[in-house]
Amino acid sequence: SFLGLAGYYRRFIEEFSKLALPLTQLTCKGKAFVWDVHCENSFSELKKRLTTAPVLILPKSDELFVVYCDASKLGLGGVLMQDGKVVAYASRQLRIYEKNYPTHDLELAAVVFVLKIWRHYLYGSRFEVFSDHKSLKYLFDQKELNMRQRRWLELLKDYDFGLNYHPGKANVVADALSRKTLHMSALMVREFELLEQFRDLSLVCEWSPQSVKLGMLKIDSEFLKSIKEAQKVDVKFVDLLVASNQTEDSDFKVDDHGVLRFRGRICIPDDAEMKKMILEESHRSSLSIHPGATKMYHNLKKIFWWSGLKRDVAQFVYSCLVCQKSKIEHQKPAGNDAIWVIVDRLTKSAHFLPINISFPVAQLAEIYIKEIVRLHGVPSSIVSDRDPRFTSRFWKSLQEALGSKLRLSSAYHPQTDGQSERTIQSLEDLLRVCVLEQGGTWDSHLPLIEFTYNNSYHSSIGMTPFEALYGRRCRTPLCWFE
Repeated sequence: SFLGLAGYYRRFIEEFSKLALPLTQLTCKGKAFVWDVHCENSFSELKKRLTTAPVLILPKSDELFVVYCDASKLGLGGVLMQDGKVVAYASRQLRIYEKNYPTHDLELAAVVFVLKIWRHYLYGSRFEVFSDHKSLKYLFDQKELNMRQRRWLELLKDYDFGLNYHPGKANVVADALSRKTLHMSALMVREFELLEQFRDLSLVCEWSPQSVKLGMLKIDSEFLKSIKEAQKVDVKFVDLLVASNQTEDSDFKVDDHGVLRFRGRICIPDDAEMKKMILEESHRSSLSIHPGATKMYHNLKKIFWWSGLKRDVAQFVYSCLVCQKSKIEHQKPAGNDAIWVIVDRLTKSAHFLPINISFPVAQLAEIYIKEIVRLHGVPSSIVSDRDPRFTSRFWKSLQEALGSKLRLSSAYHPQTDGQSERTIQSLEDLLRVCVLEQGGTWDSHLPLIEFTYNNSYHSSIGMTPFEALYGRRCRTPLCWFE
């Protein structure tokens, strides 16, 4: 059949499933065979596509594959690309039960569909997937999934890819593959029908001698006038007003209303009440609803200018009680759940490094080189507990290559490394105080806790660890005059 022949070349024809839809519907069981203008257009367009050379490239295994996919209530579509050029198209109509899927599941079904179609291209290599459904970007972070989504998620985990959001307006190719297009022939048929209806109405145009008068109400901003008057009495702006009329290259210009502007932005005089009114309107009004400091600053700097605008905005937002009560920290935690304590046996100086308990030994070695070897050189010997990573072959080989002797403490006997155990007790006390008094995440306090510990007097050495290490006292805010 013609559909069978055309379907054999479907991966070379863009939006094949939509083009063949009128012909496919004729093959449905119990449907009358009616050859209309849509079927004729579909038949002609498919013949044209089959006799036209497609603009496709051969895939290269060493280049990144990019997949664009989209779903609609009519079908699923996708495009496989490399370096901005098309490798293959894929599309299919929705099955009966799929038409009841919610939008999220339909978009996910499009991703699963293209991965199955192009498995021989994508399996075992890194690639990027783009969809115009933004919630798919957070699919792997969702905790509540239905059974269908869980089943598809198991399939997706077989591939190494990034799931990205691509706005629908930019996702033109995949969007076209999943949506039905309206042909000009259909528009022309509808146009002729409307013309016939208008002929039957026998409409007559009449002109009325009465004219219509339009009134115009002009509203001037009193706020702009008050800024203009305040600029005239501000000593700094008076000089700028005079200079702007004398030089054309100046960044300060006077507009048609007589208001001084800096690179197109209105210059606000050094008037505390005027600045407060602007900040109040841009933060607490019904059209603003308490934006953050960054958003508020970028909104204001497009319109107004004064010296210290960013500082004033930050202070205003941070002093807003409503923001302090209602807004929470949205930043994702760093994921640290342990502290790596490293103490110098001679000077008693310590380093407190935040880590995750699941870090592999290779990552610990990288931190060790960056934080310890970089600052102090290679130690002659190391005493550590019997953590599996410190007893691993990799860690032993690393210390052997660096020339450090590795000594392990006795099992179930922490007194072997009593110095480190005592340091951990002090660390726990300092950390508890910081979290109770200042709040925030515990790992953000570690740098200051390390500073405090290394600048505290130790009776065993008769000085602070900083003095023992560097031979001088550390400058602090208490001794800034020395």
